[in-house]
Amino acid sequence: MKRIALGVEYAGDAFCGWQSQAHGRTVQDVLESALGQIAAQRVRLHCAGRTDTGVHASVQVAHFDTDAHRPASAWVRGVNALLPAAVVVRWAVEVDDTFHARFLATDRRYRYILHNTPTRPALLAGRVGWFHLPLDEARMAAAAECLVGVHDFSAFRAAGCQAKTPVRLMHEAAVSRQGDYLLFDFRANGFLHHMIRNLVGALVYVGKGRYPVPWMRELLESCDRRGAAPTFAPDGLYLCGVSYPSRWPLPDDGRIIALPQLPLA
Repeated sequence: MKRIALGVEYAGDAFCGWQSQAHGRTVQDVLESALGQIAAQRVRLHCAGRTDTGVHASVQVAHFDTDAHRPASAWVRGVNALLPAAVVVRWAVEVDDTFHARFLATDRRYRYILHNTPTRPALLAGRVGWFHLPLDEARMAAAAECLVGVHDFSAFRAAGCQAKTPVRLMHEAAVSRQGDYLLFDFRANGFLHHMIRNLVGALVYVGKGRYPVPWMRELLESCDRRGAAPTFAPDGLYLCGVSYPSRWPLPDDGRIIALPQLPLA
């Protein structure tokens, strides 16, 4: 039996999230179908992070087990020939059976891209978020600083979140601007359901002047979701990096930080 790790890119607005569902077209469904055709047997995928409906990935790491003997090109070009245009396998490598895409990931990186102009974007509809009022990126960047470290993120947790604990280690939380676009970058050992979209919503409240910078820390320390901002749209959210211990020879050490080419300047 072989274990194969994959690097997958997809446009989330074409799917009902990653995880297979009884009703709805998901990334897992179409990938398992294509892989199964190449392997000539049923394939079950395990991924680094289950993205929601509308959330994109410049790299999602997943693995599967198979006793089919195929060249590496079959798991890339062969599978891609069977996939819809909105998803593609970027790379495939054989790993040992101790590797697990989800449980051994040391951190995950997400980026939220927000179009900040009076009118909504048309060419990038579904691929970026949008907010019409002017936003102060310096205030938002200052507010985000309190998120770094080990914290209880209950104030940014969806009601239906099934995580055993709301405590996460946030390695990076940054906000920057490129022209009309605001970039929200987060890197942590894990994320709660809707956590990033809730963080973005709260930071936008600070950026538009509804609350002062210290409110972000007060909200975090309150552990109370009821005092937070509404959940932001999934359109601009990208899973763009997953890291693993160096013993596994994944391309770019499992990280692809660069996003698909978007007109950000």
